[in-house]
Order: sequence, then structure tokens, then C-alpha cells
Amino acid sequence: MTDLTELPAQPDTSDRARTFDERVRDDFVPKAPYYAPEFVQLEKQRLWPEVWQVACRLEEIPHPGDFVTYDIADESIIVSRVSETDLAAYYNVCQHRGRRLTEGCGNAKNFYCRYHGWRWDLDGNPKEVVDRDDYNGVLQDPEIRLKSVAVDTWGGFVFVCMAADPEPLRDYLAPVPEIFDGYEFEKMRYRWYKSVILPCNWKVALEAFNEGYHVQATHPQILRFSDDWTVSEAFGKHSMFTYPPDNRPLGFPSKRLGGEVPKDLRHGLFGFLEMMEKDLRAIYSARDFEAAKRLLTEVPEDEEPTTVLMKLMMFQREAAVGDGAGWPDGLSFENIVRAGVDWHMFPNLIVLPYMDAALWYRARPNGDDPDSCIFDVWSLGRYPEGQEPPLERQFFTDWRDHDDWGGILPQDFQNLHQVQQGMKSRGFAGSRTNPIQEKPISNFHRNLHRYLGTDTTGDDIR
Repeated sequence: MTDLTELPAQPDTSDRARTFDERVRDDFVPKAPYYAPEFVQLEKQRLWPEVWQVACRLEEIPHPGDFVTYDIADESIIVSRVSETDLAAYYNVCQHRGRRLTEGCGNAKNFYCRYHGWRWDLDGNPKEVVDRDDYNGVLQDPEIRLKSVAVDTWGGFVFVCMAADPEPLRDYLAPVPEIFDGYEFEKMRYRWYKSVILPCNWKVALEAFNEGYHVQATHPQILRFSDDWTVSEAFGKHSMFTYPPDNRPLGFPSKRLGGEVPKDLRHGLFGFLEMMEKDLRAIYSARDFEAAKRLLTEVPEDEEPTTVLMKLMMFQREAAVGDGAGWPDGLSFENIVRAGVDWHMFPNLIVLPYMDAALWYRARPNGDDPDSCIFDVWSLGRYPEGQEPPLERQFFTDWRDHDDWGGILPQDFQNLHQVQQGMKSRGFAGSRTNPIQEKPISNFHRNLHRYLGTDTTGDDIR
């Protein structure tokens, strides 16, 4: 067995490390990173401390003193609003004996250790050390200040990075901000927030949502309204997939079903949005679905598909503006095309965007267990100011314990344990990823192994 923990502390650029580019191919991804404990340890050492990752959204910490505790692998980070304009992030650990200071979220005037009563102010400076004179002057404030973590924001999300000198967040995310700034994600708010422990590695969960190749088997009901064949592309660490222009327009049935193309797109578009509102309540808003009803009464049945799609977007914009929620009018046609259907932001964030709403996924390891993960699902939408629904964070230890996932997500979840178990089979060498539709998966693994500094195919870890 290869002892990966004996590799250098930082990924090197030797021929041995670089050869992994040849091992992960567009049509093949080795299996070991999905289940080998050695990879859990390497990710803790070399991945999670080095990347920008979402800790929360700004709407979760609107007032000074508000904080959210973000846990990733062995680390815990406090993200706090220090003032109306400033945020801070600290390692969540008492500088006296190592007890964690916060859990969950809340509002605090200071950070207090329940073990021995030490306190820090919101700027991370020590405020109270019980019986400090016992130290006879050797305890200096700079030594016991809370240790800072880099923090920045984009799109209404608060990102943190534990690296000593991380690259600027926008540079790390490029080209994502250039494409999505016009979507005004910062103006969206939570429609719902659900977290669940899934019985699979965090990468298995993530990859179930960064390719569209599975739709025809896992979500066959969608084929009634969508020509599901996709193309994908990599952009450095990040990647995306979309529908090519020669697909049938959204609202028409997939070519896989055979049959003639209907002449009337209106009912297909309405049926699609009706299904999405019933079975997902994400990507599109309830307002989008209501606006689609106008297609059936205000658009001729023989209208050209492109015009029907433009009318739908016009009706949706009118509904959002009339409701006081606004609409991202700064979006160009090029932005919409480049946004596609689904973007993966390395390492663990995915967005399915639309103008009035968006669906986000975040996958994280569950401690040291390579066979489970914490999976966060966020439905965001635009609301008139002051009419946002109250934030309710729901957490489930088993997705079967919750009966309000809708009809789509459970279809994904039911695959994941079976994939995790199958990865371990002696009869399975690795994923044969589709080079056209599943490029985000192979691109993800190339970049993952660059961070980890590994060049194993997976066959030498069992």
C-alpha cells in the first residue's frame, strides 16, 4: 500500500506528480480518492487549507455580532460581522486550552470560552484572562489573539481561505465572476436551506450534480420537456455544462423519446415550470411558474419557439419587477449563453442559475469518514425588500427522514450509496467518464490531484 501521508507537505512539480495528468483522462477517473482513508488525510493537509470555500451568506450575518460557525474536516471557523461594514473570520479555538468557542450561529458581544472563562472581542483581541496575574507578565496579547482566516465576499456569499497568503478571491473564481456578476446573486435570499448526511464520499455527492448525463436514467420524467444531451467545458479549476444550440428548445420532448416535435411549445414550457415548482422549488421561482401561465392565453399556439421563449422571459421579468423584487437587467445575451445550465466552482460548490432564482450545492467531508459527507442544498430567489421568508436551516441525518425534498432530489440521493459501495469493488478500476458530457468530473480530479500532489491511479491503494 502506498503511504500517501509520507509525500511532501506541499504538492511538488516533479515528473512523478505531473504524470497524474496522463492518468486522469477525459474518459477515465481512478477510484481510490472516493474511499481511501489516505485521501481523507491528504485533503485535510493540502486541499481544504488552500482553497477558497463558502462558509455562509451575508444575509446570515446582517448585524454586528452575528456569527456563523463553519466546519470543514477537522477545522472550525468563526465568521462574524464585526461592524456594519466589516467581516472577520477566526479559527474557532480558545488560545488557552483549545476548546471550541462557538457552535451553530447566533449573535455575540464577545467570544467566550465556557471551559475557563477567557473572552475575546469581535476583533479577535483578548478581552479577559481569568487570574492573568498568575502568568507573571509572560502572557502577551499578540500571542493569544484569535488567529485570523482570510475572508472575502462574492455574489452575497462569504468565502474563507486558511492559506497564509491566498490569491484574491475573484482571481481564484475566474471566470465565474465575469459571467455571473450580472445575475445579482447578492440580491437573492434563501427560499429554503437543507443539509443532510449522505452515505457517500463528498466527491460522489458533488459529482451527481455537476453533469447532466444522468438525467435520462435518473430523472426520466424530465425528458418530456427537455432534450437532455449536454456538452461540457473546463475553465482552469472550474467547469460547466450546457445544452448545445442544436438541441430542441426547452419545453420540447427529448429526441430520446422519438416521435414528432410538437408545433406548440407553450404547453411544454408551462409543463416544465409546473414540474419544477412541484418537484424541486428551486432554479426557478414560484413567480416564474405563475408568469408561464400567460403563455397559454397571450401567445399564439403556432408562435415560433424562439419568440415563445422570449415572451416567457418577458412575462417573468414583468412579474418580478411588478412584485418589487427587481430583475437583473444588466445581463447580456453572451452572459446568459456562457452561464449555461450548471457551473462547478472548485472544489465543492455548484450553481444552477436563472435570473429570478438559483439552486446551489455544497459538499463537505463528514469528519474522517470517507464513506459519508455533509451535503448542503440552497434554493435562492429574489424577493421584495422585507418580504424574504425567515431563514430556517433544516438538518437531516438521513435523507429518507424528510418527506419534502420534492420528486427530483430523492432520485439523485438513491444512487449515491450504491455508487460508494460499487467504487470499492475489485471488479471496478475507475469511472469511465463521458468525454463530452462529464468533463467537469475529470477536470475536477486533475485539479484535485494537483493540490494533493499525488500521482496514483488508485490501483496501489486498497
